[in-house]
Amino acid sequence: MIEYKLLKEIERNSSHTQRTLASSLDVSVGKINYILAGFIKQGSIQAKKVRDHHDKIRWKYYLTPKGISEKVKITQEYFHSLVKEYNIIQAELNALKSETENVEAAAK
Repeated sequence: MIEYKLLKEIERNSSHTQRTLASSLDVSVGKINYILAGFIKQGSIQAKKVRDHHDKIRWKYYLTPKGISEKVKITQEYFHSLVKEYNIIQAELNALKSETENVEAAAK
């Protein structure tokens, strides 16, 4: 869930550029731009222009109070999806274990 990871990275380091976010999350800069624009539009993230020491304009991204609430909601959804995925994998592992035990028993 890229949205969760993006909000987590911005909360951890507001000085990320879109390029460093894309690199750390292993997605394209275009995808980061698209997701950030959506979060900014809904008011979850605030972007501020800052000048760095080379007189270049950079952007800093901050979670707004709404963004913090959104992060909590997304975190809960992400957690539930991971638990569901874990349960599916656990069931598959149990089935494989049972299958291999049956094959071993039949071979004896």
